[in-house]
Amino acid sequence: MIKACRHAILIALVFGLTGCQTIGGWFDGDEDEQGPAELVTFSPSAEPREIWSVKVGRDRGRSRPALRPVYDRQELWVAGPDGRVSVVNADTGDVLSRWETELPLSAGPRLDAERAYWGTFDGELVAMSRADGAILWRAELSSEVMSMPVIQDGVIVVRCIDGRVFGIDRDSGARIWVYDRSVPLLTLRGSGDPLGRAGQVFIGHEDGAISALRAEDGSLLWQQRVSIPEGRTELEQLADIDGPMVIVGSELYAVTYKGELAGLALDSGRILWSKDISSHQGVSLQRTRLAVADRDDAVWLVDRRNGATLWRDDRLARRGITRPVFFGDFLVTADAAGYLHFYDAELGEFAARTRIGGDPPADAPLIVGNTLYVLDVEGRLTAWRVGD
Repeated sequence: MIKACRHAILIALVFGLTGCQTIGGWFDGDEDEQGPAELVTFSPSAEPREIWSVKVGRDRGRSRPALRPVYDRQELWVAGPDGRVSVVNADTGDVLSRWETELPLSAGPRLDAERAYWGTFDGELVAMSRADGAILWRAELSSEVMSMPVIQDGVIVVRCIDGRVFGIDRDSGARIWVYDRSVPLLTLRGSGDPLGRAGQVFIGHEDGAISALRAEDGSLLWQQRVSIPEGRTELEQLADIDGPMVIVGSELYAVTYKGELAGLALDSGRILWSKDISSHQGVSLQRTRLAVADRDDAVWLVDRRNGATLWRDDRLARRGITRPVFFGDFLVTADAAGYLHFYDAELGEFAARTRIGGDPPADAPLIVGNTLYVLDVEGRLTAWRVGD
């Protein structure tokens, strides 16, 4: 089994999703492959400590939904694919509300002042009241939703796994527009989150292209290929933009599974620079620095202004790590064995290591101020701090 199968579930997508095939998972592999790298010893320079822990869900199985903890107004919203929605006090870990929606939730939430918006495996966008958990409306889409919705100018933009992007009225759930783009025969399971900015929405596609759409009507403003699918087989041609993109100033940054980390001009899509890095995890940003975990689980720190490598570390090879995130002076990633690894972000050396438990993380850690939150695949949410 090739390296790609260790890091993501692959699906065969035919028009209309007439047939699906899943392959692989974290730490899968055949007997000829190396196992995960052994943990190295080092002298820690920081002491992470667990602040609280709470069970907010059940086993997520192998569906790998795009359900992540989301922070807003001292609350953490998190859900499982069984439809249980929990609202947790971000400071104490106390469960403030819990609702059993019985919906097959697959993505979300996206929050505004009054509502939480969720995607489902049944191909719906659902609006829920933040006050009492009531379902306010349900909008029918074309296929399952595997990415976070985004809100721009009163329009909820949601992307389906068949490549269609929908603009939905935030108040009524009525469909305003649809943007249709075909997907390759074989893609990574999941979809990159739409990214909103100033009335526009940026979509990373499965063929390595990025589209800029006007949120109010779905019209195409520009399109740019970051990576061109190449190879004789569909597997060799994988070029998905599957993880988060980031925007700072007048530039957008994205990374593809095929092997390009790139900076683009936000107004035109013109490529400013590109670098040979392959990842489905997406990009993290802190001021002038970008962080990426590549397909081989090497961690990179890159200067966003020109793509220069600041440092690279491969001591977590094959450990199934998440996208690294900036946490004060640290860069933090979690691995499939449940360890949190803290790098000194300036030097690229390990500063600390702790364990969230024996289960893999469900997604990259969430950083809010001086607190780091991690959700594992069994639905356990923990909060961590470093120092006082």
